[in-house]
Amino acid sequence: MGLLDFLISLFSGGKKAGTPLQCPSCGTADARKTDDEIIHCKNPECPYFDEGLLYSGGLRRKLTTVPRSGNFHPEQPVSIRYRNYVGQERDFSAELGSIVRKNNHLVARVAPTGRRITLSRDRIQNLAEVETKLPQRVTSGRAWPTPRERQILGYHKKHGTSSPRYEQVRAKYPNW
Repeated sequence: MGLLDFLISLFSGGKKAGTPLQCPSCGTADARKTDDEIIHCKNPECPYFDEGLLYSGGLRRKLTTVPRSGNFHPEQPVSIRYRNYVGQERDFSAELGSIVRKNNHLVARVAPTGRRITLSRDRIQNLAEVETKLPQRVTSGRAWPTPRERQILGYHKKHGTSSPRYEQVRAKYPNW
């Protein structure tokens, strides 16, 4: 027994993180609890179900994802070729209207599930093609908003409010 194992056993009811236990929801044996107290169960009907346990036998995740069912079909599909951190090539079909740029990432709803995923712009193989389809925040030839104007736009967009100054800046930059 390690020097501080008594603390682990004290706070986790005698079980170390990752050790098998009985699921508190469905009673299935060989469920697992992580360090952050999240329960992972092998029973597909359980709310704590984790399909990673079925394939690896532990709390490690599979490197390839299991296709999930869904019936989301993009009305204006955009094909995104992506290389993930493992080096696997993935093709996503995303809804054009749902793609949003957040710093160095693109967030989009993808088929077949309709879930939003975040993709690093550095790993998108056809980035130039995807960005040409996105609406431009500022039309070419126009100046960008000043830092103060960006602050006003961001504040009122975040809070869902309006002001005369906001309306004036919004008319100047309608796609911001």
